[in-house]
Amino acid sequence: MKAIRRFTVRPVLPEALHPLSDLARNLRWSWHAETRDLFQSVDPERWTASGCDPVRLLGSVSSGRLAQLSGDRRFLRRLSAAADDLNDYVTGDRWYQSQPAELPAAIAYFSPEFGITAALPQYSGGLGILAGDHLKAASDLGVPLIGVGLLYRHGYFRQSLSRDGWQQEHYPVLDPNELPVSLLREPDGTPSQVSLALPGGTALHARIWLAQVGRVPLLLLDSDVEENDLGERGVTDRLYGGGSEHRLLQEMLLGIGGVRAVRTYCRLTGHARPEVFHTNEGHAGFLGLERIHELSYEDLDFEAALEAVRAGTVFTTHTPVPAGIDRFDRELVARHFGPDAELPRIDVERILQLGMETYPGGEPNLFNMAVMGLRLGQRANGVSLLHGQVSREMFAGLWPGFDPAEVPITSVTNGVHAPTWVAPEVFRLGARQIGAQRTEDALTVGGSETWDAVADIPDQDIWELRRSLREQLVTEVRERLYASWRQRGAGTAELGWIDGVLDPDVLTIGFARRVPSYKRLTLMLRDRDRLMDLLLHSERPVQIVVAGKAHPADDGGKRLVQELVRFADDPRVRHRIVFLPDYGMAMAQKLYPGCDIWLNNPLRPLEACGTSGMKAALNGCLNLSVLDGWWDEWFRPDFGWAIPTADGTAVDDDRRDELEAGALYDLLEQRVAPRFYELGQAGLPDRWIEMVRQTLSHLGPKLLAGRMVREYVERLYTPAALAHRSMDHPAARELAVWKSRVRAAWPHVTVDHVETTAATATAELGSTLSLRVLVALGDLAPDDVEVQAVSGRVDSEDRITDGTTFPLKPAGGPDQEGRWHYEGPLSLDRTGPFGYTVRILPAHRLLASNAELGLVAVPAEELVEGAGVLMR
Repeated sequence: MKAIRRFTVRPVLPEALHPLSDLARNLRWSWHAETRDLFQSVDPERWTASGCDPVRLLGSVSSGRLAQLSGDRRFLRRLSAAADDLNDYVTGDRWYQSQPAELPAAIAYFSPEFGITAALPQYSGGLGILAGDHLKAASDLGVPLIGVGLLYRHGYFRQSLSRDGWQQEHYPVLDPNELPVSLLREPDGTPSQVSLALPGGTALHARIWLAQVGRVPLLLLDSDVEENDLGERGVTDRLYGGGSEHRLLQEMLLGIGGVRAVRTYCRLTGHARPEVFHTNEGHAGFLGLERIHELSYEDLDFEAALEAVRAGTVFTTHTPVPAGIDRFDRELVARHFGPDAELPRIDVERILQLGMETYPGGEPNLFNMAVMGLRLGQRANGVSLLHGQVSREMFAGLWPGFDPAEVPITSVTNGVHAPTWVAPEVFRLGARQIGAQRTEDALTVGGSETWDAVADIPDQDIWELRRSLREQLVTEVRERLYASWRQRGAGTAELGWIDGVLDPDVLTIGFARRVPSYKRLTLMLRDRDRLMDLLLHSERPVQIVVAGKAHPADDGGKRLVQELVRFADDPRVRHRIVFLPDYGMAMAQKLYPGCDIWLNNPLRPLEACGTSGMKAALNGCLNLSVLDGWWDEWFRPDFGWAIPTADGTAVDDDRRDELEAGALYDLLEQRVAPRFYELGQAGLPDRWIEMVRQTLSHLGPKLLAGRMVREYVERLYTPAALAHRSMDHPAARELAVWKSRVRAAWPHVTVDHVETTAATATAELGSTLSLRVLVALGDLAPDDVEVQAVSGRVDSEDRITDGTTFPLKPAGGPDQEGRWHYEGPLSLDRTGPFGYTVRILPAHRLLASNAELGLVAVPAEELVEGAGVLMR
């Protein structure tokens, strides 16, 4: 019989065990080994059965066992020590508290998904795991961050396979009362709520659940409340589910409702109000509109409020492809804003202008969330050096007249939270070398260029560690494979072969990630005979563990999964290659440490960063990857191997896959496998061990989320906070009026004449020429602009390829025609084809970049021809 109502019955902990509840409710346990060990000792069997979730564990422990523990003095001492340690962690000074005083009082960090722990399944893949690692690293560093997301009642989805290998999705209902979260409540005990106005006079209500991530509060909005109609209750049902309107409502709730949730949390707790708002991908972009709407009540018009909001906003883009960005029909967006819906004090046309693709190649009837994010954020970044470059090119239309290199999008390369992803055995090896506290500091705060102590670890210890981790993975794979085959309908009698799957002494390759087509899950199957030879080699075999989910609506991705599964089902190779369904954090934490090689073969440059290889590397796994994302930035032959890219314009997709698959097989056959199996004088693969050592000592410190968050603080959060403080109401009005005046006057800003002292088209290296320029500024004054010279090497079409800019100084004017004279020295500091040009840019003390307005004036074509090119 089915229950008509469900309750969560919580245990009554004896008074002596009350600290267990606080430890369970703070998600620091998910990356703090001592706290996890404490919970495991409560009841080892139930700990495993609970999925290593303290909240579920405490809900299932018998009262007899609790009474026994409350009288166990040794356990109580451990409990007291763990509670004291957590208190010191959340209240004591950390890295941030030792930094200069101008740092932000608080930062609000918005993301559509957060991967904190498998016990809180609110993530689908890399974006969410990155967001979770960002929060954990901020906590370790003491950064006053507030996380904001949605609480999805079905999470993403659970994946299983049919008998013929087709992906099947399951959506178990998550009861927040059984998750490590608690309701945010008003002083009278009622749950706090935020509401959004909807078209037709209805409303969308949401409660605020609080997950405590170490020192960092994470606010999760939940629309499944009684005050909502059935349709509104389902707004937060699934991550990345539903149609356009469903997604729009999710993103309105995340952005607009999220700001309201932050205001509520700060009011109730006294937490500092955020000076900086960080939008992790475009899904949360509406937060800027809500903040503009707030300022409309403070007597700021739209343009001034926009400047005030932009100053303190950071936008991070994670996608290198336009198809990865949420875009909505103009009419759909318009219907949800304005007098009859949300943000009634803002004119709908102003809102639409922020997101419309009003640039060459854009679709003018589509509202683009990333475009809005860039227009609402004064500072923006990609997530690796290469991705920053790709993003500048992809969004260059927003800054017409500027070379992509000058588009104001920088990059902060992602990192991963080492305490979450480093196996306990790896941590213990480091602790034996330099002590537990120094090891913990090295993995969290970071800051050193190299981990020199790794050089002193004996080869034997490294090799034994790697084999032990591989052996654990073999055990894990067999258990998961058995469960998967039982789900697929196999009987026990036909599964005896699973006991022989994988070998702890065989070179092990891992490949696990989402399954969009560009990640090329099945590239390894391109030449199946050659792959079989690799798997079954008599002296140097390899074995491969594969995992990944295709989006529920992506049948192409599901076909790739099925193709891989069917190959792995072949009795000839099924002991050497496996596909594990339901890839998630719990599986990943076993998979990364147990692999010797982490394989990544996306279509370059479509991998924005790709952090799975970072997690593997921190455990001594070597990377074998296309030069994309972070690997393009930090690859060295000491750390692994680069798969050559066949990206010539004459190569079609099919030929490219063929060439790159061939290169992958060559590397495995000729370089990777021989090095793994080649033994030195001591009977160990010393050349392989040295690569592991180099990976840990030289690559490891770069990969940390602590390094990443420190970069955000120093390069983006602090400048944004300073800009926010400078942009008080008078300054915001001043800047808005100035921008309006500059835009109106710009059509009349021209470079009218350029001349140098050069008499010929050649000159000597090191010489200096005098550059004189005549410009018309229309209704603007010299204080409104900067006149620049740009010089450097030129290509065959006279384009400056490595330009250096320097300002020219006013030398007189205006003349009778209203023109101004500028001049300055032009240094000829390099040999070969060399050229220069002149341009005029808007200039104001409150701009973060001269490119901010997307306005530039350059010489007309006939003027360029007259000025000539130097040093041909």
